[in-house]
Amino acid sequence: MTESTARVERAALETTRTDNPVLAVLRTSVGRNLGLVVALLLLCVVGAATAGDRFASMDNVLTILRLAATIGVVSIGMTFVITGGGIDLSVGAILALASVWCTTVATQDLANDLHWMVMVGAALAVGAGCGLVNGLLIAYGGVVPFIATLAMLASARGLAEIISDRKTQIVDVPGFQDFFAREILGVPFIVILFVLVAAAGWVLLNRTTFGRRTLAVGGNPEAARLAGINVKRHTVYLYVLLGLCCGVAALMIISRTTTGSSTHGGLYELDAIAAVVIGGTLLSGGRGTIVGTVLGVLIFTTLTNVFTLNNRSISEQSLLKGAIIVAAVLLQQRLASRNTT
Repeated sequence: MTESTARVERAALETTRTDNPVLAVLRTSVGRNLGLVVALLLLCVVGAATAGDRFASMDNVLTILRLAATIGVVSIGMTFVITGGGIDLSVGAILALASVWCTTVATQDLANDLHWMVMVGAALAVGAGCGLVNGLLIAYGGVVPFIATLAMLASARGLAEIISDRKTQIVDVPGFQDFFAREILGVPFIVILFVLVAAAGWVLLNRTTFGRRTLAVGGNPEAARLAGINVKRHTVYLYVLLGLCCGVAALMIISRTTTGSSTHGGLYELDAIAAVVIGGTLLSGGRGTIVGTVLGVLIFTTLTNVFTLNNRSISEQSLLKGAIIVAAVLLQQRLASRNTT
């Protein structure tokens, strides 16, 4: 071993030994989640200090959870796509199209004649169909995810406007509202549905072959292919899964507003991506966390609620959200560079 090589190795060893202990903790999943919990608690303290009982009331807590539930389900699906090395800018438009399609007069008449599950099937079918188109274009058509989903964003939103004639469609299916708008032990059903989707997502990502393949495809697609994984087919599955999540979210927003509209889901793609990134999922793929995504959704929803209660503008909210996203990405890059040292 040459003297120069020995010096390099000693320097690397000293760097490792003197590594910032805070950064070392943040590299672990427990450390990342703990940091998110602390951030959420600090937001709650700020909300209680600035808005008082208006923030701390049970009604406001349930309001935050209702708002978090819809975008949360979309974010769970987005976690899988980003973990698999992709991105989807069309989730808000797919949600809007699903909400419009399942609330048309024809669909509601059929639901009244047969069963309200017809509306559920329509929303899920539209979501899965849009996800399938995205997946096929990306995996087999060779279209970059950004471009393919951007095209879907424009197309799905435009089709929703054509079908609804840019009018709000009122839901008139009693069974549908009775099921989705109910409460169980004082907790809105859509919040319980969000918890169930998050739990299913955690199991799927962390305890199944599908989850392991998702991590492999996102981390190194070529190595995954050589290991026997059908990367293209798995990519299609990921986008279909996200489409299904958009369909579920459409049902949730319909039950909350009693309407289907082409304006539903505005900027949901940005909120979902932000929650996933803040939660600790790498934008480059290969690492994902459902728990982190749920905490990220709660942080952004609570932040919006605090700003609203204090009569702060949407522009200020957007500015702060943008700063948080940049900070999260910079922290990810810092931790990643430390890991490769």
